[in-house]
Amino acid sequence: ETVESCVNYVGVDLNTASKELLIFVSGMSSTVAKNLVKYRNENGAFKNRQEILKVSKLGGKTFELCAGFLRIRNGENPLDNTAVHPESYSVVENIAQDLAVSINQINQISNKVKSLDLKKYVTDKIGEPTLKDIISELEKPGRDPRAEFKYATFREGIKEIKDLEVGMELEGIVTNVANFGAFVDVGVHQDGLVHISQLADYFVKDPKQVVKIGQVVKVRVLEINEKLKRIGLSMRK
Repeated sequence: ETVESCVNYVGVDLNTASKELLIFVSGMSSTVAKNLVKYRNENGAFKNRQEILKVSKLGGKTFELCAGFLRIRNGENPLDNTAVHPESYSVVENIAQDLAVSINQINQISNKVKSLDLKKYVTDKIGEPTLKDIISELEKPGRDPRAEFKYATFREGIKEIKDLEVGMELEGIVTNVANFGAFVDVGVHQDGLVHISQLADYFVKDPKQVVKIGQVVKVRVLEINEKLKRIGLSMRK
């Protein structure tokens, strides 16, 4: 669990990581990890993140979950060596264009971005909190964030659904964000759901404006259905 949490914050080098390490990346199954290494061995180093879509069994959903954690050094796009997810590249490109800065000089963006109104770049999928995270990442592209970021500390003694109790407060990691809420890994091998109505103490129109994949959150257990393997969680105070 600690390895998985760390991998999903530090990221892994797509062109050197072993199958054993890749399986800890969010959304990556053992089969996909094996196929990824096989593709790399047969075709050479990956040149960009989009290329992993050519790997057998690696579809759009897996790409959405894992792409931001896979790093490519000296690739075709410098953003591929950052924690910025490909779905946010267009926003970074727009910011760079407005600042008259090349994507190849992305570390200069953060120095000039203070002159911009970030609200201008908010989209249905990317809120202002995510934009701030992107700018922070661009300050030190490819950095090792272990000294700066906190990863979820799963509660001791909580290993399975049966160990959970209603009202229990836990720390977890957001593994997926949907229109109806967010899925959170609390260390019991079954993600819990924070329904959109439980994401905040205020009205939330789009969950992606509040949380993002990989974010560490504090949740409270609302309901448990061990038979159906369903866990209801809340982030409300």
